[in-house]
Amino acid sequence: MRRRNFFHALTAGAAAAPALNAADLCGCAPMMQAASPLGAAAFAAVGSKLRITGMKVFGVSLTRESDRPYVFVKLETNEGLVGWGEGTLEGKAAAVIACVEDFRDFVIGADPMQVEHIWQSMYVHSFYRAGPVIGSAIAGIDQALWDIRGKALNQPVYRLLGGPFDTRGVRGYYHLRANSLQQMREVRSIAAREGITCFKSGIPGYYEWIEGTAAIKRAVKQLETLREGLGPDLDIGVDFHAKTSPAVASIIIKETEPLNLLFVEEPCPPENVKAMAKIARRTTTPIATGERLVASYSARELVEMGVVDIIQTDINHVGGITALWKVSALAEQAGISMAPHACEGPIGGLATVHVDAAMPNFVVQEVCSGVTPGMQEKAWEEWLGFPAMRMVNGRFPLSNKPGLGFDLSEDKLKKYPFAGTRPMARVFHADGSVAEW
Repeated sequence: MRRRNFFHALTAGAAAAPALNAADLCGCAPMMQAASPLGAAAFAAVGSKLRITGMKVFGVSLTRESDRPYVFVKLETNEGLVGWGEGTLEGKAAAVIACVEDFRDFVIGADPMQVEHIWQSMYVHSFYRAGPVIGSAIAGIDQALWDIRGKALNQPVYRLLGGPFDTRGVRGYYHLRANSLQQMREVRSIAAREGITCFKSGIPGYYEWIEGTAAIKRAVKQLETLREGLGPDLDIGVDFHAKTSPAVASIIIKETEPLNLLFVEEPCPPENVKAMAKIARRTTTPIATGERLVASYSARELVEMGVVDIIQTDINHVGGITALWKVSALAEQAGISMAPHACEGPIGGLATVHVDAAMPNFVVQEVCSGVTPGMQEKAWEEWLGFPAMRMVNGRFPLSNKPGLGFDLSEDKLKKYPFAGTRPMARVFHADGSVAEW
C-alpha cells in the first residue's frame, strides 16, 4: 500500500469508529463486569455445559508456628464435579488467600474445560506481571481446573498430558535427615531395603560474599562425609539455597567434583542469571535452579543462555499444571532436564507427579519428607485416605483414578484451622547483616 493510501485508510477507519473519550485513549477506562467471565460468550458454541458455580479457599495450619500454612482451593460445578488445587506460598499464606478471592470474577460462571483460556485471562488481565503471590493463586485455581477436567473426561491428568512415560511411576527423592556418619549409613540401609535411589541435602552454615578458607573447608568436608555415609551408588543433590556468592560457590563445587553429585541447586541468588552462568562454566557438576520462578516465561532466559542443566520450577508457585508443563516443554527443546521443587502440601505434590509422568526430560521429583513419615505425612494420609507422596520402590505410584486421583472432604481440614501467616526464617551474620538461609 502506498503511503498516502495508507493514511487515507486510517482516516476512513477513524471516521467509522465510535468516538473515544480521554479515558479510552489512556487505556484506563472502567469496564462493566458481566455475570459470567468476560470473553466467555465467544466460546458458547464450542465449550462444554459445565460451569463453575462456587469457589472456596482454605488456609490450613498443621501447627500454629508453621511458616507455610497450606492454601487449598476448591472449585464446584453445576454437575457436581469438584476440583482441588494448592497455592501454598511460604511466608505469604494470607496474601495468596486474598489473591485467590480476587480472581473470583475470572472463575465463577466459567467453563472449567477451558483451562488455558482461564489461565491466560488471570495472568494477562492482572496487568502487572505475576510474582509469587499471583503465581501461587493462579496455581491453586489451575490445578483445580485440571482436576475437574480429568474427572469430566474420566481420565487421570497425566493421560490428558500424554503420559505416562514409565508405568512404574515417578522417580523421587527424600530429604536426608541425618547429622552423623552413622545416621547416614542407617539411612543408606533403609534406602537399599525400600528401593530409594536419591536424596537431597544441603551445605552447613551461612556464607559471606567473600568467605574465608575455614568456612569453605567445612562445606567441602561435609559433602565428602555425605558421600562416604550414603555410599557410591546413591544419587545426591545438594541445595546451596543461594547462600553463597558465585566466587564461593565455584570453589566449593570445583573441590567436590570427584563426589559425582547429581546436581547443585541454587549455588547463588537465582535472580542473577549471569552469575549462575559463570558458576556453570567453571564446573562439570550439573547446576539446577528454578523453584522461585513464576510462569513459563521466567525460565526463558535460563534456557536461551544455556545456564543450567536442570530446572526446578514449583507447581504451586510457577502457575500450576499449565505453567509447569510449558516450562518442561521449553526446557526439553534445549536439552535441559526437569526436577520440580515441592516443599508444600500434598495436593501440589500429587499434581506435580501427574506432570512428571508425561515429561520426556524428567529426572527426579522432590518431596520435603524423610525416609520415615512424620506428622505432616500422617495428616496427609488422614485427609486423602492413602499415604500421599510416599514412594514405593523408589517411585511415586501413578493413580488410575480420574483427575488428580483423590477425594477430599472439607470436614477433614477443620482439625487444622488457619493460624495466620508466619514469616520464613530470618537469619543474620555475626555483624548483624542479612544472610541467606
